Amino acid sequence: MIKKANQILGQGFASKLTFTLARGIAVGLITGLVVSIFRWIIDHTMQILYNIYPQMANNPWLMIPYIILMVLITLVLGKIIGPYLNELTGSGVPQIEAIFINENKMPWWAILWRKFVGGLLSICPGLMLGREGPCIQMGSMIGQGLGEEIFHGDKEEIRILQESGVAAGLSAAFSAPLSGVFFLVEEITFEFKPHNVLSALAASFSADFVTVLFFGTTPCLYLPIRNHLPLQSYWLLPIIGIILGLLAYVYQYALLSLKPLYSKIKLIPSKYHSIIAFILIIPVGLWDAHMLGGSHVLINDLVNRSADTHINMGAWTFLMVPLIVFLIRFLFSMISYGASVPGGIFMPILVLGTSLGVLFASIFIHSNLLSPDYYPHIVVISMAAYFGAIEKAPFTAVILITEMVGSVEQVLPMIITTFVAYYVLDLLGGKPIYEALRIQMNFKPLKD
Repeated sequence: MIKKANQILGQGFASKLTFTLARGIAVGLITGLVVSIFRWIIDHTMQILYNIYPQMANNPWLMIPYIILMVLITLVLGKIIGPYLNELTGSGVPQIEAIFINENKMPWWAILWRKFVGGLLSICPGLMLGREGPCIQMGSMIGQGLGEEIFHGDKEEIRILQESGVAAGLSAAFSAPLSGVFFLVEEITFEFKPHNVLSALAASFSADFVTVLFFGTTPCLYLPIRNHLPLQSYWLLPIIGIILGLLAYVYQYALLSLKPLYSKIKLIPSKYHSIIAFILIIPVGLWDAHMLGGSHVLINDLVNRSADTHINMGAWTFLMVPLIVFLIRFLFSMISYGASVPGGIFMPILVLGTSLGVLFASIFIHSNLLSPDYYPHIVVISMAAYFGAIEKAPFTAVILITEMVGSVEQVLPMIITTFVAYYVLDLLGGKPIYEALRIQMNFKPLKD
Protein backbone atom coordinates (compact mmCIF):
# COMPACT_ATOMS: atom_id res chain seq x y z
CA MET A 1 0.00 0.00 0.00
CA ILE A 2 1.30 3.46 -0.90
CA LYS A 3 1.66 5.68 2.13
CA LYS A 4 -0.25 8.95 2.21
CA ALA A 5 1.32 12.34 2.77
CA ASN A 6 0.08 12.58 6.37
CA GLN A 7 1.72 9.23 7.09
CA ILE A 8 5.10 10.47 5.84
CA LEU A 9 5.32 14.08 6.92
CA GLY A 10 5.97 14.98 10.54
CA GLN A 11 3.56 16.49 12.99
CA GLY A 12 3.28 20.26 12.69
CA PHE A 13 5.11 22.42 15.22
CA ALA A 14 6.74 19.36 16.80
CA SER A 15 10.21 20.00 15.41
CA LYS A 16 13.03 21.03 17.74
CA LEU A 17 14.59 23.13 15.00
CA THR A 18 13.29 26.41 16.43
CA PHE A 19 15.05 25.79 19.73
CA THR A 20 18.22 24.71 17.92
CA LEU A 21 18.28 27.84 15.76
CA ALA A 22 17.46 30.12 18.70
CA ARG A 23 20.39 28.79 20.71
CA GLY A 24 22.68 29.07 17.70
CA ILE A 25 21.60 32.67 17.14
CA ALA A 26 22.23 33.47 20.81
CA VAL A 27 25.77 32.09 20.51
CA GLY A 28 26.29 34.05 17.30
CA LEU A 29 25.04 37.38 18.63
CA ILE A 30 27.19 37.27 21.75
CA THR A 31 30.23 36.01 19.84
CA GLY A 32 29.71 38.69 17.20
CA LEU A 33 29.65 41.38 19.87
CA VAL A 34 32.76 40.13 21.67
CA VAL A 35 34.71 39.64 18.44
CA SER A 36 33.63 43.00 17.01
CA ILE A 37 34.95 44.77 20.11
CA PHE A 38 38.14 42.69 19.83
CA ARG A 39 38.57 43.66 16.16
CA TRP A 40 37.76 47.33 16.82
CA ILE A 41 40.41 47.61 19.53
CA ILE A 42 43.05 45.93 17.35
CA ASP A 43 42.27 48.11 14.31
CA HIS A 44 42.48 51.34 16.29
CA THR A 45 45.59 50.29 18.17
CA MET A 46 47.34 49.48 14.90
CA GLN A 47 46.56 53.00 13.71
CA ILE A 48 48.32 54.29 16.81
CA LEU A 49 51.35 52.12 16.02
CA TYR A 50 51.49 53.59 12.51
CA ASN A 51 52.01 56.98 14.19
CA ILE A 52 54.29 55.87 17.02
CA TYR A 53 56.93 54.11 14.93
CA PRO A 54 57.69 57.04 12.58
CA GLN A 55 58.11 59.22 15.68
CA MET A 56 60.53 56.71 17.19
CA ALA A 57 62.44 56.57 13.89
CA ASN A 58 62.86 60.36 14.03
CA ASN A 59 63.48 60.45 17.79
CA PRO A 60 65.42 57.30 18.82
CA TRP A 61 65.30 58.22 22.52
CA LEU A 62 61.54 57.41 22.42
CA MET A 63 62.47 53.74 22.09
CA ILE A 64 63.51 53.68 25.76
CA PRO A 65 59.99 54.23 27.18
CA TYR A 66 58.61 52.00 24.42
CA ILE A 67 60.89 49.11 25.42
CA ILE A 68 59.92 49.65 29.06
CA LEU A 69 56.27 49.44 27.96
CA MET A 70 56.98 46.15 26.17
CA VAL A 71 58.55 44.76 29.36
CA LEU A 72 55.46 45.75 31.36
CA ILE A 73 53.15 44.19 28.76
CA THR A 74 55.22 41.01 28.89
CA LEU A 75 54.86 40.81 32.68
CA VAL A 76 51.10 41.43 32.59
CA LEU A 77 50.61 39.01 29.71
CA GLY A 78 52.61 36.33 31.50
CA LYS A 79 50.51 36.71 34.64
CA ILE A 80 47.30 36.43 32.64
CA ILE A 81 48.14 33.39 30.52
CA GLY A 82 50.43 31.65 33.03
CA PRO A 83 47.76 29.62 34.87
CA TYR A 84 46.42 28.17 31.58
CA LEU A 85 49.48 28.51 29.37
CA ASN A 86 48.91 25.34 27.34
CA GLU A 87 45.29 26.29 26.63
CA LEU A 88 45.91 29.93 25.72
CA THR A 89 49.05 29.92 23.58
CA GLY A 90 48.67 29.95 19.82
CA SER A 91 45.38 30.16 18.01
CA GLY A 92 43.44 27.90 20.36
CA VAL A 93 42.12 25.80 17.47
CA PRO A 94 44.20 22.68 18.28
CA GLN A 95 42.92 22.87 21.85
CA ILE A 96 39.33 23.06 20.57
CA GLU A 97 39.94 20.08 18.29
CA ALA A 98 41.18 18.16 21.34
CA ILE A 99 37.92 18.91 23.16
CA PHE A 100 35.89 17.34 20.38
CA ILE A 101 37.88 14.10 20.48
CA ASN A 102 37.66 13.95 24.29
CA GLU A 103 41.31 14.82 24.91
CA ASN A 104 40.82 18.23 26.50
CA LYS A 105 38.48 20.26 28.67
CA MET A 106 38.56 23.97 29.47
CA PRO A 107 36.86 26.26 32.01
CA TRP A 108 34.96 28.55 29.68
CA TRP A 109 35.06 31.85 31.58
CA ALA A 110 38.72 31.67 32.60
CA ILE A 111 39.74 30.95 29.01
CA LEU A 112 37.35 33.49 27.47
CA TRP A 113 38.51 36.59 29.32
CA ARG A 114 42.16 35.58 29.33
CA LYS A 115 42.11 34.93 25.59
CA PHE A 116 40.43 38.29 24.98
CA VAL A 117 42.88 40.32 27.07
CA GLY A 118 45.90 38.16 26.21
CA GLY A 119 45.10 38.32 22.51
CA LEU A 120 44.94 42.11 22.63
CA LEU A 121 48.19 42.37 24.58
CA SER A 122 49.90 40.14 21.98
CA ILE A 123 48.47 41.53 18.73
CA CYS A 124 48.13 45.24 19.52
CA PRO A 125 51.90 45.83 20.02
CA GLY A 126 52.39 44.57 16.46
CA LEU A 127 53.31 40.89 16.73
CA MET A 128 52.62 39.18 13.40
CA LEU A 129 49.63 37.19 14.62
CA GLY A 130 46.09 36.78 13.35
CA ARG A 131 42.94 37.72 15.23
CA GLU A 132 40.93 34.77 13.93
CA GLY A 133 42.42 32.09 16.21
CA PRO A 134 41.49 33.88 19.43
CA CYS A 135 38.08 34.68 17.92
CA ILE A 136 37.43 31.00 17.20
CA GLN A 137 38.45 29.91 20.68
CA MET A 138 36.44 32.70 22.32
CA GLY A 139 33.40 31.74 20.23
CA SER A 140 33.69 28.13 21.35
CA MET A 141 33.97 29.18 25.00
CA ILE A 142 30.91 31.42 24.65
CA GLY A 143 28.99 28.45 23.25
CA GLN A 144 30.20 26.28 26.11
CA GLY A 145 29.29 28.93 28.67
CA LEU A 146 25.75 29.37 27.33
CA GLY A 147 25.31 25.61 27.18
CA GLU A 148 26.42 25.10 30.77
CA GLU A 149 25.08 28.20 32.53
CA ILE A 150 21.98 29.27 30.57
CA PHE A 151 20.60 26.30 28.62
CA HIS A 152 21.85 23.61 31.05
CA GLY A 153 22.41 21.25 28.17
CA ASP A 154 23.79 17.75 28.21
CA LYS A 155 27.20 16.87 26.80
CA GLU A 156 25.95 16.61 23.20
CA GLU A 157 24.01 19.88 23.35
CA ILE A 158 27.02 21.71 24.80
CA ARG A 159 29.17 20.30 22.00
CA ILE A 160 26.74 21.63 19.38
CA LEU A 161 26.92 25.08 20.95
CA GLN A 162 30.73 24.90 21.07
CA GLU A 163 30.74 24.03 17.38
CA SER A 164 28.37 26.92 16.70
CA GLY A 165 30.78 29.21 18.57
CA VAL A 166 33.67 28.05 16.38
CA ALA A 167 31.75 28.95 13.21
CA ALA A 168 30.57 32.24 14.70
CA GLY A 169 34.09 33.17 15.79
CA LEU A 170 35.60 32.77 12.33
CA SER A 171 32.59 34.41 10.70
CA ALA A 172 32.91 37.46 12.94
CA ALA A 173 36.69 37.62 12.58
CA PHE A 174 36.52 37.98 8.79
CA SER A 175 32.86 38.85 8.15
CA ALA A 176 32.65 35.54 6.29
CA PRO A 177 29.60 33.52 7.43
CA LEU A 178 29.87 30.62 4.97
CA SER A 179 33.57 30.18 5.73
CA GLY A 180 32.80 29.78 9.41
CA VAL A 181 30.65 26.72 8.70
CA PHE A 182 33.02 25.25 6.10
CA PHE A 183 35.93 25.66 8.52
CA LEU A 184 34.01 23.87 11.25
CA VAL A 185 33.20 20.90 9.03
CA GLU A 186 36.50 20.69 7.13
CA GLU A 187 39.01 21.36 9.91
CA ILE A 188 37.35 20.78 13.29
CA THR A 189 34.64 18.11 13.29
CA PHE A 190 35.37 16.37 9.95
CA GLU A 191 31.70 15.47 9.70
CA PHE A 192 28.47 16.94 8.33
CA LYS A 193 25.47 16.52 10.62
CA PRO A 194 22.55 18.64 9.38
CA HIS A 195 21.26 19.43 12.88
CA ASN A 196 24.69 20.61 14.07
CA VAL A 197 25.48 22.48 10.87
CA LEU A 198 22.16 24.36 10.94
CA SER A 199 22.94 25.56 14.45
CA ALA A 200 26.42 26.59 13.29
CA LEU A 201 25.00 28.41 10.27
CA ALA A 202 22.53 30.30 12.47
CA ALA A 203 25.38 31.30 14.77
CA SER A 204 27.60 32.22 11.84
CA PHE A 205 25.20 34.56 10.06
CA SER A 206 24.02 36.19 13.29
CA ALA A 207 27.64 36.84 14.31
CA ASP A 208 28.30 38.35 10.89
CA PHE A 209 25.22 40.54 11.27
CA VAL A 210 26.73 42.07 14.41
CA THR A 211 30.03 42.76 12.62
CA VAL A 212 28.10 44.48 9.83
CA LEU A 213 26.69 46.87 12.44
CA PHE A 214 30.25 47.65 13.58
CA PHE A 215 32.18 47.66 10.31
CA GLY A 216 29.63 47.95 7.48
CA THR A 217 28.89 45.63 4.59
CA THR A 218 32.14 46.07 2.64
CA PRO A 219 34.05 42.74 2.53
CA CYS A 220 37.07 42.44 4.81
CA LEU A 221 39.63 42.56 1.94
CA TYR A 222 37.47 44.12 -0.75
CA LEU A 223 39.16 43.76 -4.14
CA PRO A 224 36.72 44.57 -6.93
CA ILE A 225 37.96 42.17 -9.63
CA ARG A 226 35.46 42.50 -12.44
CA ASN A 227 36.79 40.27 -15.20
CA HIS A 228 37.94 36.67 -15.57
CA LEU A 229 41.45 35.34 -15.93
CA PRO A 230 41.75 34.46 -19.64
CA LEU A 231 41.79 30.78 -20.50
CA GLN A 232 45.15 31.09 -22.31
CA SER A 233 46.74 32.03 -18.94
CA TYR A 234 45.53 28.90 -17.14
CA TRP A 235 48.78 27.07 -17.89
CA LEU A 236 50.42 29.33 -15.30
CA LEU A 237 48.19 28.00 -12.51
CA PRO A 238 49.85 24.55 -12.05
CA ILE A 239 53.25 26.26 -11.88
CA ILE A 240 52.00 28.54 -9.12
CA GLY A 241 50.37 25.59 -7.35
CA ILE A 242 53.53 23.47 -7.37
CA ILE A 243 55.68 26.27 -5.93
CA LEU A 244 53.07 27.12 -3.29
CA GLY A 245 52.76 23.45 -2.31
CA LEU A 246 56.50 23.26 -1.74
CA LEU A 247 56.51 26.47 0.28
CA ALA A 248 53.49 25.27 2.26
CA TYR A 249 55.54 22.30 3.43
CA VAL A 250 58.36 24.67 4.42
CA TYR A 251 55.84 26.69 6.44
CA GLN A 252 54.48 23.61 8.21
CA TYR A 253 57.96 22.31 8.99
CA ALA A 254 59.07 25.67 10.35
CA LEU A 255 55.93 26.15 12.45
CA LEU A 256 56.24 22.69 14.00
CA SER A 257 59.91 23.39 14.81
CA LEU A 258 59.11 26.43 16.94
CA LYS A 259 58.13 24.66 20.14
CA PRO A 260 61.32 22.55 20.30
CA LEU A 261 63.43 25.66 19.61
CA TYR A 262 61.74 27.88 22.19
CA SER A 263 61.88 25.07 24.77
CA LYS A 264 65.67 25.41 24.73
CA ILE A 265 65.40 28.93 26.16
CA LYS A 266 65.84 28.20 29.88
CA LEU A 267 66.78 31.67 31.07
CA ILE A 268 63.28 33.09 30.44
CA PRO A 269 60.16 31.22 31.66
CA SER A 270 57.79 30.17 28.86
CA LYS A 271 55.05 32.57 29.91
CA TYR A 272 57.45 35.48 29.40
CA HIS A 273 58.84 34.42 26.02
CA SER A 274 56.80 37.22 24.45
CA ILE A 275 59.54 39.70 25.37
CA ILE A 276 61.74 38.10 22.70
CA ALA A 277 59.21 38.82 19.97
CA PHE A 278 58.30 42.27 21.32
CA ILE A 279 61.92 43.42 21.21
CA LEU A 280 62.95 41.77 17.94
CA ILE A 281 60.00 43.19 16.05
CA ILE A 282 60.85 46.83 16.85
CA PRO A 283 63.34 47.22 13.95
CA VAL A 284 60.68 45.96 11.54
CA GLY A 285 58.26 48.61 12.76
CA LEU A 286 60.92 51.30 12.42
CA TRP A 287 61.46 50.21 8.81
CA ASP A 288 57.76 50.01 7.90
CA ALA A 289 55.00 49.93 10.52
CA HIS A 290 52.55 48.51 7.97
CA MET A 291 54.53 45.28 8.15
CA LEU A 292 53.30 44.72 11.71
CA GLY A 293 50.23 42.91 12.91
CA GLY A 294 47.96 40.53 11.04
CA SER A 295 47.88 42.50 8.63
CA HIS A 296 45.05 43.25 6.23
CA VAL A 297 46.50 46.74 5.73
CA LEU A 298 49.66 45.25 4.22
CA ILE A 299 47.58 43.01 1.95
CA ASN A 300 45.71 46.03 0.64
CA ASP A 301 49.00 47.88 0.14
CA LEU A 302 50.45 45.00 -1.88
CA VAL A 303 47.38 44.27 -3.99
CA ASN A 304 46.47 47.85 -4.76
CA ARG A 305 49.86 48.71 -6.18
CA SER A 306 49.67 49.21 -9.91
CA ALA A 307 51.18 46.41 -11.98
CA ASP A 308 52.80 49.09 -14.11
CA THR A 309 54.95 49.99 -11.11
CA HIS A 310 56.53 46.56 -11.18
CA ILE A 311 57.09 46.70 -14.93
CA ASN A 312 58.86 50.04 -14.70
CA MET A 313 61.18 48.88 -11.93
CA GLY A 314 64.68 47.65 -12.58
CA ALA A 315 65.43 44.05 -13.49
CA TRP A 316 65.91 43.03 -9.84
CA THR A 317 63.91 45.56 -7.86
CA PHE A 318 60.51 44.28 -8.96
CA LEU A 319 61.49 40.86 -7.57
CA MET A 320 63.15 42.06 -4.37
CA VAL A 321 60.21 44.02 -2.94
CA PRO A 322 57.72 41.13 -2.55
CA LEU A 323 60.52 38.69 -1.77
CA ILE A 324 61.79 40.82 1.11
CA VAL A 325 58.23 41.23 2.39
CA PHE A 326 57.74 37.46 2.27
CA LEU A 327 61.00 36.67 4.07
CA ILE A 328 60.47 39.24 6.82
CA ARG A 329 56.86 38.25 7.36
CA PHE A 330 57.73 34.54 7.35
CA LEU A 331 60.52 34.94 9.89
CA PHE A 332 58.66 37.22 12.28
CA SER A 333 55.39 35.30 12.00
CA MET A 334 57.35 32.32 13.28
CA ILE A 335 59.03 34.32 16.05
CA SER A 336 55.65 35.74 17.08
CA TYR A 337 53.69 32.48 17.04
CA GLY A 338 56.36 30.52 18.88
CA ALA A 339 56.62 33.00 21.75
CA SER A 340 53.90 31.44 23.94
CA VAL A 341 51.30 34.11 23.19
CA PRO A 342 47.65 34.00 22.09
CA GLY A 343 47.32 34.63 18.35
CA GLY A 344 46.35 32.99 15.08
CA ILE A 345 47.98 32.10 11.78
CA PHE A 346 45.16 32.71 9.27
CA MET A 347 45.95 36.31 8.41
CA PRO A 348 49.74 35.88 8.51
CA ILE A 349 49.37 33.03 5.99
CA LEU A 350 47.19 35.21 3.78
CA VAL A 351 49.84 37.96 3.87
CA LEU A 352 52.50 35.45 2.85
CA GLY A 353 50.29 34.17 0.04
CA THR A 354 49.69 37.73 -1.10
CA SER A 355 53.40 38.57 -1.23
CA LEU A 356 54.06 35.40 -3.23
CA GLY A 357 51.21 36.30 -5.56
CA VAL A 358 52.76 39.74 -6.10
CA LEU A 359 56.06 38.02 -6.90
CA PHE A 360 54.44 35.62 -9.39
CA ALA A 361 52.37 38.34 -11.04
CA SER A 362 55.37 40.64 -11.35
CA ILE A 363 57.47 37.92 -12.99
CA PHE A 364 54.69 36.97 -15.41
CA ILE A 365 53.98 40.59 -16.34
CA HIS A 366 57.66 41.46 -16.67
CA SER A 367 58.13 38.41 -18.93
CA ASN A 368 55.13 39.38 -21.08
CA LEU A 369 53.33 36.18 -20.09
CA LEU A 370 50.44 38.04 -18.51
CA SER A 371 48.67 41.32 -19.08
CA PRO A 372 48.97 43.88 -16.24
CA ASP A 373 45.16 43.81 -16.07
CA TYR A 374 45.38 40.42 -14.37
CA TYR A 375 47.85 41.37 -11.67
CA PRO A 376 45.23 41.22 -8.84
CA HIS A 377 43.88 37.91 -10.15
CA ILE A 378 47.20 36.11 -9.60
CA VAL A 379 47.57 37.68 -6.16
CA VAL A 380 44.12 36.53 -5.00
CA ILE A 381 44.59 33.05 -6.47
CA SER A 382 47.96 32.65 -4.74
CA MET A 383 46.50 33.83 -1.45
CA ALA A 384 43.83 31.12 -1.57
CA ALA A 385 46.16 28.36 -2.73
CA TYR A 386 48.86 28.97 -0.13
CA PHE A 387 46.30 29.10 2.65
CA GLY A 388 44.42 26.04 1.36
CA ALA A 389 47.60 23.98 1.15
CA ILE A 390 48.94 24.86 4.61
CA GLU A 391 45.59 24.30 6.24
CA LYS A 392 44.82 21.32 3.97
CA ALA A 393 41.37 22.87 3.69
CA PRO A 394 40.65 23.69 0.02
CA PHE A 395 36.92 24.28 0.48
CA THR A 396 37.47 26.74 3.33
CA ALA A 397 40.24 28.49 1.40
CA VAL A 398 38.18 29.11 -1.74
CA ILE A 399 35.04 30.17 0.14
CA LEU A 400 36.97 32.36 2.59
CA ILE A 401 38.89 34.29 -0.05
CA THR A 402 35.75 34.65 -2.16
CA GLU A 403 33.88 36.17 0.79
CA MET A 404 36.79 38.33 1.91
CA VAL A 405 37.54 39.90 -1.48
CA GLY A 406 33.89 40.10 -2.56
CA SER A 407 34.44 38.52 -5.99
CA VAL A 408 33.34 35.16 -7.41
CA GLU A 409 35.06 35.48 -10.78
CA GLN A 410 38.21 33.65 -9.65
CA VAL A 411 36.60 30.53 -8.18
CA LEU A 412 37.74 28.10 -10.90
CA PRO A 413 41.37 29.35 -11.05
CA MET A 414 41.48 29.30 -7.24
CA ILE A 415 40.21 25.71 -7.14
CA ILE A 416 42.74 24.54 -9.73
CA THR A 417 45.72 26.21 -8.06
CA THR A 418 44.66 25.23 -4.55
CA PHE A 419 44.16 21.62 -5.65
CA VAL A 420 47.66 21.45 -7.14
CA ALA A 421 49.24 23.05 -4.04
CA TYR A 422 47.26 20.72 -1.76
CA TYR A 423 48.36 17.68 -3.77
CA VAL A 424 52.03 18.67 -3.68
CA LEU A 425 51.90 19.18 0.09
CA ASP A 426 50.19 15.83 0.52
CA LEU A 427 52.88 14.10 -1.55
CA LEU A 428 55.53 15.63 0.70
CA GLY A 429 53.80 14.28 3.82
CA GLY A 430 52.15 17.47 5.03
CA LYS A 431 49.23 17.32 7.46
CA PRO A 432 46.34 19.67 8.29
CA ILE A 433 48.25 22.23 10.30
CA TYR A 434 45.89 22.35 13.28
CA GLU A 435 45.86 18.58 13.54
CA ALA A 436 49.66 18.60 13.46
CA LEU A 437 49.80 21.26 16.19
CA ARG A 438 47.33 19.27 18.29
CA ILE A 439 49.47 16.15 17.96
CA GLN A 440 52.53 18.15 19.00
CA MET A 441 50.71 19.34 22.12
CA ASN A 442 50.48 15.68 23.14
CA PHE A 443 47.00 15.63 24.63
CA LYS A 444 45.84 12.39 26.24
CA PRO A 445 42.33 10.84 26.24
CA LEU A 446 40.30 12.03 29.21
CA LYS A 447 38.83 9.57 31.65
CA ASP A 448 35.04 9.55 31.73
